[in-house]
Amino acid sequence: MKTKLMGILTMLCSLLGCSAQTDGFKSLSVEEYAKAIEDTTVVRLDVRSAEEYADGHIANAMNIDVLKSDFEEKALATLPKDRTIAINCRSCRRSKNAARILVKNGYNVIELDDGYNGWVGNGKPVVK
Repeated sequence: MKTKLMGILTMLCSLLGCSAQTDGFKSLSVEEYAKAIEDTTVVRLDVRSAEEYADGHIANAMNIDVLKSDFEEKALATLPKDRTIAINCRSCRRSKNAARILVKNGYNVIELDDGYNGWVGNGKPVVK
């Protein structure tokens, strides 16, 4: 019964375009992410290095490097808890790590599953 129910849920999600959810945050495709960040109340956060960010980033994204030891401290001091935080990195590994940290601290988080590379690969606009 449990296996059958899981199969039905999986089928419904694929038919309805459900987003993957892991560890309390949603991982979105490029198109889903683009639509989500159209909402001007969503805070855009790029967690790549300053050098990567300077080479190009999604418009209006702030930069806090998740690999720096003070990431959590900076994020908590900078990001509002009453708004959704939309995170991206290069390919998605760092953004998932950052998302877990923020969720643990009470944030509502979405992240770009294909990362900045997926964003660029899908022809989405960037700022340089």
